[in-house]
Amino acid sequence: MPSHLSPGTSGAIRRFAGWLARGSVGHPMLEGVDYWEELRESPSQAEICFAVFANVLELDEQGEPVNEKHAERRAATWLYQYCKGELPPGEPDIEPWECELH
Repeated sequence: MPSHLSPGTSGAIRRFAGWLARGSVGHPMLEGVDYWEELRESPSQAEICFAVFANVLELDEQGEPVNEKHAERRAATWLYQYCKGELPPGEPDIEPWECELH
């Protein structure tokens, strides 16, 4: 087992951080949702958003991500639900394991 994140996993985390910071995470799901206002009020919610991404992200035997877009979508779904109080149309419920802080 590798002792460091693979370049692909490191890149996936970096991209997710960039998307979140630019306001484009889960595009177009969060279009028109000013989630930064919500995250400013409660920064721990950004931590949960990252946890959802990390908990859903799956890696292959070489430690490379295999479902980066799905992990991003689940994090965006959680963020949408947090900001709007409801799930986006057609999205399944967020499971408790997706939000676990380890």
